[in-house]
Amino acid sequence: MLKWAIILAVVALIAGALGFTGVAGAAAGVAKILFFLFLIGFVIMLVLGTTVFKAVTGPK
Repeated sequence: MLKWAIILAVVALIAGALGFTGVAGAAAGVAKILFFLFLIGFVIMLVLGTTVFKAVTGPK
C-alpha cells in the first residue's frame, strides 16, 4: 500500500509540473488516502504486536 502511495505521489508531482492539475489533484488525493490507510494499519499492527501477539507466544 505504501508503494502505491509513493507511486501516485510521484505521478501527482509530474502531472502538476506538466500542468495537468486535474490528474495531479486526483492522484494526490488517492495517494493521501492510501498513505493514511497504511499508517492506520501500521499502528494497529504495532499495538497488536506489543500486546496480543506477545501473549499468544507466551512469556520468555
